[in-house]
Amino acid sequence: MTPKNSRRKFIKKTTAAGLGISIVPSNVISGLGHKAPSDTLNIVGIGVGGKGYHNLNAMSTENIIGLCDIDWNYSQKCFDAFPKAKKYYDWRKMFDELADTMDAVMVATADHTHAAIAATALTMDKHVYCQKPLTHSVYESRLLTKLAEKHKGATQMGNQGNSGDGVRQLCEWVWKGEIGEVVEAHAWTDRPIWPQGLERPKNTMEIPKNFDWDLFIGPAPKRPYHEMYTPWNWRGFWNFGTGAFGDMACHVMDPIYRALQLKYPEAISGSSTTANTESAPNAEKVRFDFPAREPMEKVKMPPVQVHWYDGGFLPDRPKLLEEGVPLIKDGLGGCLLVGTKDTLISDCGGFNPRLLSGRVPEIKPHLRRIPGAVGYIDGPHEQDWIRACKESPENRINGSASFDYSGPFNETVLLGVLAVRLQGLNKILKWDGENMEFTNIDANEIMNVVETFGFEMINGSPTWNVEHKEFNALQSANEFIKHTYQNGWTLPDMPS
Repeated sequence: MTPKNSRRKFIKKTTAAGLGISIVPSNVISGLGHKAPSDTLNIVGIGVGGKGYHNLNAMSTENIIGLCDIDWNYSQKCFDAFPKAKKYYDWRKMFDELADTMDAVMVATADHTHAAIAATALTMDKHVYCQKPLTHSVYESRLLTKLAEKHKGATQMGNQGNSGDGVRQLCEWVWKGEIGEVVEAHAWTDRPIWPQGLERPKNTMEIPKNFDWDLFIGPAPKRPYHEMYTPWNWRGFWNFGTGAFGDMACHVMDPIYRALQLKYPEAISGSSTTANTESAPNAEKVRFDFPAREPMEKVKMPPVQVHWYDGGFLPDRPKLLEEGVPLIKDGLGGCLLVGTKDTLISDCGGFNPRLLSGRVPEIKPHLRRIPGAVGYIDGPHEQDWIRACKESPENRINGSASFDYSGPFNETVLLGVLAVRLQGLNKILKWDGENMEFTNIDANEIMNVVETFGFEMINGSPTWNVEHKEFNALQSANEFIKHTYQNGWTLPDMPS
């Protein structure tokens, strides 16, 4: 029996007779004013050269016992920061060796390997912190949501602005009816700041030492190594990342999704600069159509259109926005909620919400605030997850980006990615969220996607070479929704 399971049984079996309260060990109330010396998590990190390094620094109040990365050169700074942690290339070997001692797992690999690692950890009854986007496919998001519900570990997606005061203040204003009924919302970012719109490199390169290319490829189709893919730039390639939309919408759209109590859209459509078979476009726009939701006490939730912009595209400038004020003030993005009474604008993550009328709502804060989460920083988001890890499932207050919230949210984000990948169908795509399927793509529909968009000067004349590739649209859509895992990688079964 693991120590965590022992704690669960202790909590269930020990109650104060006649008082109706649980008697729990000190570790359960960690973060509420007391922390015993033994009340420390054993955490392992996977993908520790980039964002994972910063996540682990924010978790350094705990024991970091294992570090895993396919690139030991890029990860050296993290190895130096946690010299006592055992080092691995393969997370599966680390799980085998540390299964009995690790309590929690931090995942910050490339998008396409998030789900397999996080799902495996959940089935081992480990707590999981997973970077955004939570997964690479819609099905994977649904799987993690259901596994987290079944196994009861504490979970958190790594969109740190979600823990901030800004999104809570924004929600309080919307839910009290300060801007009226919202029927239109917009979100935008200046990303990508990494290469996109690229074709597959034609040359191959020698794999560096201390680097496991096969483990980076993971469940994706095999391809030769090239330095263009990793670190960092994998975000722009479809097989490994989700482009600017997947990377940033988990931050920027979060206040809209939470405040408007959204779940699954019923329709999506997208357009972009040239997107090809290999890489996300340099700029894109997406529209989501959401049905009406249950009304709240002070405001109704009618059908709403949510619009996304990236790569330099922006919504039309609101008339009441002061001249000279940029729509992107923090270098990340922002969002706009258009209500029947007023219009609310905020920076990325809901920070700095304000009404374009200039009125300042007098609303008493009532949503739970997370200590220190007053800016777009690492630390509070991770520490709130750690707090949840140390509470029993029966008494736990989930982190605000736990998988029961971030799983469905991530499904919506990935549908935005699919709207762009399926734009060649030239239609508004109808979505059945419960069954994870498009309902207006015929079995024999063909979609053309750019494979090569070349330009060169030939005999002094500009010459373009544009080549398209045909795909069965329904088969492609189904593959985007639920990937075919390759190279021996598998996922746990979907809980019923």
